Amino acid sequence: MKILVLNSGSSSIKFQIFDMQKTVSVCKGIIEQIGESIGHIKFVYEKGKEITKESVIKNHSVGIELLEELLIDNKVLKSFDELGAVGHRVVHGGEYFSEPTLINDEVIKKIEQVSPLAPLHNPVNLIGIKAISKVNPSLIQVAVFDTAFHQSIPDFAYHYALPYEYYTDNQVRRYGFHGTSHHYVAKEAAKILQKDINECNLITLHLGNGTSMAAIKNGKSIDTSMGLTPLEGLVMGTRCGDIDPAIIFYLSRNLNLSIDELDNILNKKSGLKGICGINDMREVEQKANSGDKKAKLALEIFCYRIKKYIGAYSIAVGKVDALVFTGGIGEHSSTVREKVCSDLFDTLGIKLNMETNLKHDTVISQNDSRIKLFVIPTNEELEIAKQTYKIVKSAK
Repeated sequence: MKILVLNSGSSSIKFQIFDMQKTVSVCKGIIEQIGESIGHIKFVYEKGKEITKESVIKNHSVGIELLEELLIDNKVLKSFDELGAVGHRVVHGGEYFSEPTLINDEVIKKIEQVSPLAPLHNPVNLIGIKAISKVNPSLIQVAVFDTAFHQSIPDFAYHYALPYEYYTDNQVRRYGFHGTSHHYVAKEAAKILQKDINECNLITLHLGNGTSMAAIKNGKSIDTSMGLTPLEGLVMGTRCGDIDPAIIFYLSRNLNLSIDELDNILNKKSGLKGICGINDMREVEQKANSGDKKAKLALEIFCYRIKKYIGAYSIAVGKVDALVFTGGIGEHSSTVREKVCSDLFDTLGIKLNMETNLKHDTVISQNDSRIKLFVIPTNEELEIAKQTYKIVKSAK
């Protein structure tokens, strides 16, 4: 069975096809600048063959039609009828969805209902779903939610200390994100540990331009750093993470900033970018190494916040089997991993192996480290494909 995985953005469609019999990627690519004067298509297939082209792409439905033509012209598929299903990344499932779900009219309504919780993501995720339905109404479609893995978090961890009716009437609570990534690397860590996932206690660190952590006990998420929105938690590329909420009132009153202006500042002008002017960790490290004080400060703040969460989640989980680094920064920055793991031996028994860390090996802890340290590349698209395949098989 071949599974098409779609991640629809406001003006883009990321795609990848997997052959589930071999569990391998057949092709991948992106359709960008949908709705603009000229759109761009990048398509990679057959062990690195790459096609780039430009075309007017009026809307997402046209983008899906172009995708089908591309797949047929390059003999990847004869038609969309050859697909077993389409798996969609959907950012927010609210409290409705704790697992991947076959898409029907009722599911679409529920995704629409929770769209105010993810106004930049859910509506465009729905556009991709509706575009597939228009091009091929008979195709089975599955929604895989970023929030689903965190629906196992207990109520005392997901509630905020706000008037209770804000939860009952407005669904204000911690939801968490990056769930597909946290779930994927947790299962991969269980394989390395040679343990059943349901017996694994882990702290997973998804570190990229967006960053989050998850406390995983017996294979289930019991806490996570992002909250109602992806703004809470760790310092990120352009997001501030945890701050005193009264800062918002202070800035509003003293600088006469509107809610929309503050929203833009906290989400797009803060984090690493706010501190040192750049949000790419590779550039931050380069500038820090050359003596830039603001870049050094940004790096230290970024790593210190992670260490604080490791301490908190160690208490929440109990006996931790492993810390798992993933995401662009987690997988590729030996400097960040070293700073995060430094001085944690006396408290947590963590010992980093400097040599394997520099090599970006899978296991970067010393043999006598009480908690194992792993670097595991995430593969959210493969996880979406696997979950879609499982749903389709069980539905037959």
